[in-house]
Amino acid sequence: MEYVIPAGIAVLLLIIIFANIVIVPQATEYVVEMLGKYRTTWSAGLHVKIPFLEKVAKKITIKEQVLDTPPQPVITKDNVTMQIDSIVYFHVFDSKLFAYGAVDPIFALGNLSATTLRNIVGELSLDETLTSRDTINTRLTSTLDVATDRWGIKVTRVELKNIIPPTEIQNAMEKEMKAERDRRQTVLEAEGHRQAVITRAEGDRQAMILAAEGERDARIARAEGEAKAVLLAKQAEADGLKALKEAAADAAVLELKRYESLIKMADGKASKIIIPTDAVRLVNQNTLFSETTGLGNVTQPGEDDPEEAKEDPCCERFDH
Repeated sequence: MEYVIPAGIAVLLLIIIFANIVIVPQATEYVVEMLGKYRTTWSAGLHVKIPFLEKVAKKITIKEQVLDTPPQPVITKDNVTMQIDSIVYFHVFDSKLFAYGAVDPIFALGNLSATTLRNIVGELSLDETLTSRDTINTRLTSTLDVATDRWGIKVTRVELKNIIPPTEIQNAMEKEMKAERDRRQTVLEAEGHRQAVITRAEGDRQAMILAAEGERDARIARAEGEAKAVLLAKQAEADGLKALKEAAADAAVLELKRYESLIKMADGKASKIIIPTDAVRLVNQNTLFSETTGLGNVTQPGEDDPEEAKEDPCCERFDH
């Protein structure tokens, strides 16, 4: 019997010891009180509290938390009432201050965020509120961060979630936005038409320039061809004269060449050519000489009788 009591005491002591072993999880801190007074803060790990004297007063997470505040009515500087809701990102950096700084620090943070938002937006007009989200977020973050230091809370970021203006303001904004889009469409269409006209005019100008350049090149080519033809003709004439000179042609041959030149000048057209008398006489003499001697006559005599030679009134006129 005397051995039963110590065994029971040992079991009771073990139960008490195991009951006072506390394991604090990661990213969590426990605020410990002794006899109703703050004693210490336990971080993650294994801890043993004094039985019947210490107790865990509050379990606090030190992870970043998100506070989504409901939409709050806010009045702008130009007396426009709108609904704005915000999101606050924060974490606890001091568990003691968080446990004893305020009765409900999260509730206090939400109310402080709403009142600060009203103060900031009250200094801005409607247009400034809609276009200055970054400014409002920055001012909210700095103001709340300073105000919540005594609660052990660190505000890291504040974002405006929704800005809901009145219905009539929304309708007016939609009409304004539609008018602006119509204006942009008109401007774009006019700009496109202007660019098309400019491009077409530029194309026409380039086409005219290319056509003029082509005509110019064609004229140059024709002129060069004609000049080359004239040069070749003159060169051939000069070569012919040179050949006649080297052959020591007599005056009769030269006169015949002159006569051939006169025939070429007429070119089968109705042209009046005045032939000098001495040239006609020389031709007649050459003709008479050829008929008498038979030199230069390459025509075979035919069977039919030759027609009687007609008198040349032109030559008789020049003979007189």
